Amino acid sequence: MTKSAQFLAGVGFVAICVSQVGCNLVPQSTLRQSQLRGRQLYNQNKSLAVQRAESERLASQMAGDVSKLQSDLDVANQRLQNLQGERSELKDRLVKMINQRNEESPLSADATRRFQQIMEQFPEFQFDPQTGVSKFHSDFLFASGSDKINTKALPVLREFAQIMNAGEARQLKILVVGHTDDKPIAKNATRTRHPTNWHLSTNRANAVVLELTKSGVTSNRLGAAGYSMFQPIVANKDSNSRAQNRRVEIFVLAPDAVVASSPGGRRE
Repeated sequence: MTKSAQFLAGVGFVAICVSQVGCNLVPQSTLRQSQLRGRQLYNQNKSLAVQRAESERLASQMAGDVSKLQSDLDVANQRLQNLQGERSELKDRLVKMINQRNEESPLSADATRRFQQIMEQFPEFQFDPQTGVSKFHSDFLFASGSDKINTKALPVLREFAQIMNAGEARQLKILVVGHTDDKPIAKNATRTRHPTNWHLSTNRANAVVLELTKSGVTSNRLGAAGYSMFQPIVANKDSNSRAQNRRVEIFVLAPDAVVASSPGGRRE
C-alpha cells in the first residue's frame, strides 16, 4: 500500500481501483453499509426461495386434497342418488301393493262376520267389510308419543291374529301402516326415541307387526310402513281432527301380494 493509500485508510477512506480506469475513493462506512445491504438482500432472497418452495409444496398438497374431496363428493352424490332411487322404488312398491288389493274384500264371510263383532265390541276399532281394511285410532293403541301398545288394545290384536290364522284367511297377507297428525315431536324424551313423525309412524307399525307375530301370524305374511303426517283423512284443524289422523291401518291383501319374501322364495 502506498503512503497515500495508507493515509486515506487512516482517515476512513478505501481506494477502489479498476485497471485502466483509475482509483475511486469510497468512505469505509459506505462500503460497510453496502456489504450489510448485500448480506440482507442475500438473506431475503434465500428466505423468499424457501417460502416459494413451501408455497409450491402447499399448492401441490392442496391440489391433491381438492382432487380427493371432489372424488369423495362424487361418491357421496352417487350414494345419495342410489338411496333416493331405492326410496322411490319402495314407495312405488307400497302403492302398488295397496292398489293391487281386490276391489272386494279377500276375506271370507266368516272372517268378515268376526271382524264386525270386534268392531261392535271395541268402538276404537273400525272395519270396512267391502275392502277388508281395519283401522285403529292410535290413541287407543298407544300412549301419546309412544310405540308401546296399550294393554287394553292387546285383546283386539290377539283376536285379529286368531281370525287371520283361521280358515282361508291363513293364506292372506297383512300390511300395517302407521299415520300421525301434523304436530311435530315436542317432548325431548320422545324425540330421543322418535326424532320425527316418520320415526313415530313406522315404529308404531312395527310394534303392531311384532305383536301380531307374538299371536302366531307368521312373519312372511306381514309388512310394515309409515306415512308420517302426509296421508291425513281429514284436515288437521283441531284436536278432534288430529285424533282421527293419528291411526294405524291394517290392509288385508291377496295371497300373491308381495309384502315379504316367503321361505325359500325370491327376495324382492
